[in-house]
Amino acid sequence: MDPRPLELRHLVKSYVRGAPNAVDGIDLTVEHGELFGLLGPNGAGKTTTVGIATTRVAPTSGSVRVNGIDVVADPARAKASLGVVTQFNTLDRACTVHENLVFHCRFFGASRRAALDRADELLERFRLTDRAGDMVFELSGGLAQRLQVARAIAHRPTIVFLDEPTAGLDPQSRIALWDVLGELRSDEGLTVVLTTHYMEEAEQFCDRVAIIDRGRILVSGTPEALKRQHGDLAIATLGFSDEESARRAAADLRGFGTVDEDGLTLRVATADGAGAVPGLVNAAGPGLRALALAEPSLETVFIALTGRELRE
Repeated sequence: MDPRPLELRHLVKSYVRGAPNAVDGIDLTVEHGELFGLLGPNGAGKTTTVGIATTRVAPTSGSVRVNGIDVVADPARAKASLGVVTQFNTLDRACTVHENLVFHCRFFGASRRAALDRADELLERFRLTDRAGDMVFELSGGLAQRLQVARAIAHRPTIVFLDEPTAGLDPQSRIALWDVLGELRSDEGLTVVLTTHYMEEAEQFCDRVAIIDRGRILVSGTPEALKRQHGDLAIATLGFSDEESARRAAADLRGFGTVDEDGLTLRVATADGAGAVPGLVNAAGPGLRALALAEPSLETVFIALTGRELRE
């Protein structure tokens, strides 16, 4: 039986003695051909986890294996079977689009002819052929991100890690990137692990997801399973004309579920969904000015498990 693309066991990362661990005992397995999403608020430990898995961060304890290779004991061999796209543009700005791909292939041991052929193949697949001679700084954000993904798979890894791959991209660029990733998975069986803040992307594209907070995995499973298990609460958002009305309504609304107060806005997590709307209106009183209901989604699961407070 082939080793799994990614196995994390009891993974811990501590940066400051006495402070909470950035990664605090994560166990995780990713299967062949999966698109697996790591979701969590800022500072939850997603990027640190990916950093350890891709040999860029040393763990405090625990183990990570990529295709059966221990990333701490044998980082060079592990790197040969994985690709990485970080949050930041790491393309070589002194090279052209074509040269970025060729030199990457050469770095991983390809012959000059093989590197040139692979670069041409990737330029066509990622729709970059007409920009082959351009310098990196001439590319838009969407084109640069496509090139980063192309470079990450140029040496034919079996698993690729994407850290916030569509952050800051316009909708057209996001769609184009997902189209290419879909082709790679169907044509080459590529395994993908990504972090993202876009819940709708995770819900649409990921086979499984794990929600991480404060360095620990809270839940893991398919988006549909998580919605069934943890997303039974619809979120009703009520807007009021003044703070006194909002404060007065908050007490009455607690009979419907958990109430989150934010100035003139109250959010109520209720298991009754649309059936609760008449009762919510009555309980809110005359100060109510607006009401919106969000049915269970991966985002409501995420908020229910991690809270609404802003993170640094």
